[in-house]
Amino acid sequence: MKKLFRFIASLFKWLWRALSFARQLLLNVLFIGVIVAIYFALTSETPLTPKDAESVKVAQSEPEPRALLLNIDGPIVEQRQRISPIDTLSRNALGQPVERENVLFDIVDTVRHAATDEQVNGLVLSLGDMPSTSLTKLRYIAKAINTFKESGKPVIAIGGTYSQSQYYLASYADEVLMSPDGMVMLQGYGSYNLYWKDLLDKLDVSTHVFRVGTYKSFVEPYTRNNMSDAAREANQAWLSQLWQAYVSDVAKNRGIQADMLSPSAEQLLTRLRRFEGDFAALSKDVGIVDKLMTRQQIRRYLADKFGSDGKDSFEYTGYYDYLPKIQNGFSLPGNNNIAVVVASGPIMDGHQRPGTVGGDTTAAMLRDARLDNSVKAVVLRVDSPGGSAFASEVIRNEVDALREAGKPVVVSMSSVAASGGYWLSASADKIIAQPTTITGSIGIFSLFTTFENTLDDLGVQSDGVGTTPFAGVGLTRALPDEVGDIMQLGIEHGYHRFLSVVSHHRNMSMEEADQVAQGRVWTGQDALNLGLVDKLGDFDDAVSTAADLAEIEDYQLDWMQQPLTPFEQFINDVLGQGASVLGKTVQASMPSIAQQLASSPQWQSLTLLEKFNDPQGRYLFCLNCQYQ
Repeated sequence: MKKLFRFIASLFKWLWRALSFARQLLLNVLFIGVIVAIYFALTSETPLTPKDAESVKVAQSEPEPRALLLNIDGPIVEQRQRISPIDTLSRNALGQPVERENVLFDIVDTVRHAATDEQVNGLVLSLGDMPSTSLTKLRYIAKAINTFKESGKPVIAIGGTYSQSQYYLASYADEVLMSPDGMVMLQGYGSYNLYWKDLLDKLDVSTHVFRVGTYKSFVEPYTRNNMSDAAREANQAWLSQLWQAYVSDVAKNRGIQADMLSPSAEQLLTRLRRFEGDFAALSKDVGIVDKLMTRQQIRRYLADKFGSDGKDSFEYTGYYDYLPKIQNGFSLPGNNNIAVVVASGPIMDGHQRPGTVGGDTTAAMLRDARLDNSVKAVVLRVDSPGGSAFASEVIRNEVDALREAGKPVVVSMSSVAASGGYWLSASADKIIAQPTTITGSIGIFSLFTTFENTLDDLGVQSDGVGTTPFAGVGLTRALPDEVGDIMQLGIEHGYHRFLSVVSHHRNMSMEEADQVAQGRVWTGQDALNLGLVDKLGDFDDAVSTAADLAEIEDYQLDWMQQPLTPFEQFINDVLGQGASVLGKTVQASMPSIAQQLASSPQWQSLTLLEKFNDPQGRYLFCLNCQYQ
């Protein structure tokens, strides 16, 4: 009888689960159907009458020249993240909308293509929605703007106000227009962290730190209340170099003295008093901007230069409309390909999505390039502050395998290629960095916390037995001294391995490698002088170097990636539009300070610690390589 009841109970459980699954499936299908309907309603066009169709036909056969409006909206990245539809909705529901990401190489290719496009008669930089961007990426875009200017077509920058990153690109324009009530905000570069030691002490949390490297400062926020003198000295050095590069570029573009862009607080106050607090008038007086105009005046000014749209604006094609048109071309793969593998983001063990450097994921792409007979060389594009030591070595092993297969590997360092980002680069045939690249940070650490004292304060104790000293080691028990000594020895061995890699591949003695290591951060210019990189240059130079090493002249770039399936792409496109509306609505209701904290590098570095997954808990990561 009991068996019968159990059978009946199991049957009902199975039926209930089947019913729940069917219900959830139906709701999801209906939901997606609604989103799809909204999508097509928003994107479908009204049918054309014969008369309208004829007008369109004439317009298409005789297109009028127009300006390219570079209206970048969202962060500039090396590689787009792959975010699942469910994650997209979850982020937006929590007030964290997924921003539109702009691939650096898409922007550069678009501007370069427009330079030779007879239907583009100028370039208008409208960068009000472009967030803070590293100087290294900005310089690569600026190079494309200079190429456009060489075509003889005008470049005009427009804006109500300009942030520091926005103004850097604007300074390359022939003319900079700004609102009479606007301002140019040049605050300089800084690297600031939140320090948690007092909070951890108040909570009676034990912090266990194991590291090698005088300048390896990732652990400082958990062990100190302020920045150490060593970290302060090193950070001030590279930040000053970056700011000098920024000021020098802008001053040259605008034909003004560098000290006009970086005055002391007293000098700025004196200058501003002359104009009774009018930042716009001061900016025009010192030559930072050329004309002060309202939006209506700017539209009329641009209409005179590029042609009127017959209403209240000028003839233009937006970046997001122009980009798909130049990407529609199809070319057959050749026999001489240079594979490009992008390693962008913190380094994690295993398979990871774009936006994070997965050890297995990146190694698999390098392996695919090695096994592809059409690939003659590889450019490894690195934009990473480091992460897992194990994953970094997995990637570096594949770089070694490529070289053993006779395929040269050239590393192109972007904004940051430090710590683990340098480890995976060290084996390359050539390492190319830009002067403003942040690299080095050759050091290693391990960090974790235990809560035995916190639990004791609450009246909770942990006790038991184990077969080894490591049994039971975890968050709830004090770390035995012997275990701590063992972990420190492991970290010291990891540092020695790092030095060995640098010493062997950069032709240094161990002592010389140690002198440039110790966790210290260097600019690309310093790294060249110290022998950590081979030459200064950008991505174009890296590709050219790879072709020279492979002894090929006619080649194509093969961007290695894991593509979305057609269904994944469709779902992301469809849900992305609806999600963006939801996200903006929810985000608008969030307090401003909460938004700033959630997006700050300090908060992101704290949450990143929770995501680290090195199997041995050993990390090569540069905390202070993020600057703003």
